[in-house]
Amino acid sequence: MSDALDKAEQAVRAAETDTAAVQLAFAAMELAKLATIQQAQPQQQCQHDHKRDGRSASEWLAIGGAVCVASIGLAFASIALALGGLSIAIVALVLRSMWRDFNKGR
Repeated sequence: MSDALDKAEQAVRAAETDTAAVQLAFAAMELAKLATIQQAQPQQQCQHDHKRDGRSASEWLAIGGAVCVASIGLAFASIALALGGLSIAIVALVLRSMWRDFNKGR
């Protein structure tokens, strides 16, 4: 790029009498300077945070494991309730039978 700038400056000096050529040379020099400035500046990084909205695989595995454990606990609780209801029904039938036998004896 510096060779192009040197050539443009020499063209300006050679064409000092011709105003159109001088203006064209100045324009070329300005374009070359802008090109070198733009190449020298690094690309700007964005300033905001990039946060992931989704969950990671380990989080999904932990959630799945918790759901499995909770469903097994719920299954055991429902079995316990069913056995409790069954035992209450058996006790009620036995007590009813005993009550009938007791009343027949009178």
